[in-house]
This record gives sequence, structure tokens and C-alpha cells, in this order.
Amino acid sequence: MKLVTFERHGKRSIGALVENQIVALSAAFDAHRRSQGAASASARSELPNDMLEFLAAGEAAMESARLAVLFVQTQSSQGRAPTGPGGEPLVLPLEEVRLLAPILHPGKILCIGLNYRDHAAEINMKVPERPLLFSKYANTVVGPGASVVLPRISHKVDFEAELAVVIGKPAKWVSEAGALEYVAGYTVMNDVSARDLQLELGGGQWVWGKTMDSFAPLGPALVTKDEVPDPGDLDIAFRLNGQTMQDSNTRNLIFGVPALVSFLSQGMTLEPGDVIATGTPAGVGHNRVPRVYLKPGDVMAAEVEGLGVLENPVAAED
Repeated sequence: MKLVTFERHGKRSIGALVENQIVALSAAFDAHRRSQGAASASARSELPNDMLEFLAAGEAAMESARLAVLFVQTQSSQGRAPTGPGGEPLVLPLEEVRLLAPILHPGKILCIGLNYRDHAAEINMKVPERPLLFSKYANTVVGPGASVVLPRISHKVDFEAELAVVIGKPAKWVSEAGALEYVAGYTVMNDVSARDLQLELGGGQWVWGKTMDSFAPLGPALVTKDEVPDPGDLDIAFRLNGQTMQDSNTRNLIFGVPALVSFLSQGMTLEPGDVIATGTPAGVGHNRVPRVYLKPGDVMAAEVEGLGVLENPVAAED
């Protein structure tokens, strides 16, 4: 499934993206259960309408979501318009909703630096012996279509297309062999970075340079792991105003998804909804000649094979 968080008429809900339409999961599951004679209250308690709560509910919630989608598809195949008990539509055209980041407030955003061989080569750095870790915070998260705002205190803001891993259940002391069992799915992230703050201010302030408001666009969907057979073999690209700046494949990852989940779980408990940004390939603006930094009016598009395109405009801070 392709799970999304969306807003319609001021209300936030979770849904499944199916053929460019949104299935409103909680309402659809409610309708499914009512068709079987169940009460609405019990139906909703089995399918939370918030992504963090949904992930925390585990496989039972995933199965309920699958049943909700199947109910809608069955109704449609029988020529019926899928509606809820109050006549509300269960399937919404994309143009009628606003997609938000699939996870609005991750408990942890764990980022890995220098994790692509081609990126290490372009900056003449040795391949690290272990993952290099830094963090972002929930204030950085914005969804597809939302503006990335250039802060007044930086003049060298850069882009980084990344494969992001979303944790599905608590993980502590996980082995590499079993690491993917703890993954809910994957999404696209743009690790926007203020290079002057990150690399120049006071000898370098990585967290400061990475944690400005809006510096972690995320989306467009959380694609469940059953739809991604091998996260270690996905094309990844970034386009700036239509021009390709990054073009690589996750085969170039130094530490793959199982290794990262295992490594991080040795020292901290990974929780449902935590996000691991796996690093960026070669081609970022700071390493180009001449260097390329973001400016107001730019349009960024980060893409990972099978996960969709994450597009965001760039704006100046008021």
C-alpha cells in the first residue's frame, strides 16, 4: 500500500493512494465493518486515523487498511459509489485533498552522513568505517507541495535527495538479518541543508545547519515494505527546476537499510514512526563547480524508484 496523510475541509486523515485517488481508510473500514453488522465505535478503534497511532497498532491495523481498500474496490467493481454511513465519499480525487507529510511529527529523524560511495568520491573522503549519525527534528518536516523556506541567517542552502526508512515496531538490539522485520515502509526525503551553518559557523554546526524550519520535506507516501522487494536497488534522483542534479541508485549505499536499522538499535530503541534518512548520492549543489544554492522561486523534485516524486517550491523567509 501507499499510505498518505491528507487534509480535506480542514480535517486531517490517513488514506491509501490507489490509482491517483485517495481511499479514506478509517471511514472505509468503518463502512466495511458496518456492512458486516459491527458498530461504528468498534470499527474505528481498530483503524486509527493518525499515522503514528496507525503504525503503533501494528499488523492488525495494516490488515484493517487492506480490508478497507478491498471493500472500496469491491463496491466500485459492482458499480456502486463507495460511501460511508452518512453518505460521505470514501474515495477522493487527489485534486480535492492536500497531501501532507505521511508522518507529521516523527519521534526521531535519524540521518546518516556520507553514505554513498559516489558522494564520498566526489568530495575525496574516505569511506567511513561505521555510519555517521546526525539528527533532525519534527519542526523540519513539511509535506509535498509545501514551501521550503530559506532562513535569513543562511545564504548557502542546498538539497539532498534521500531514501527514508520508516520504523514499524519497537526495535532494540536488532540483528542485520532480522532488521527489515521492524520496517513499516519507505518514503522520500529531501535533507535540505544550510552549508554555511553546517560547515563554516564556529568550525561547523551540523545539527544547526540541518534543522531550520521546513528543512525535511517528506512524502508523498509511505510505501509499505511489501511493495519494495529490495531497498538496496532503487534509482534515486533529484531535479532542480527540471534539471537533473543527482542520478544514482541505492546500490551505492555504503551501509544499507538492514545495517542502519541494526546499528541504530544497538544504542536506542527505535519506535513506530521513527524516520531514518539513509544519505544522499553525488551531485549536491555545494560540490558543484560553480556551486549551486537554492533561491526563491526554485522548484525541487526528489524521486526514489517506486516511492513517487516529492516536489517542493522554494521561498524566502518573510
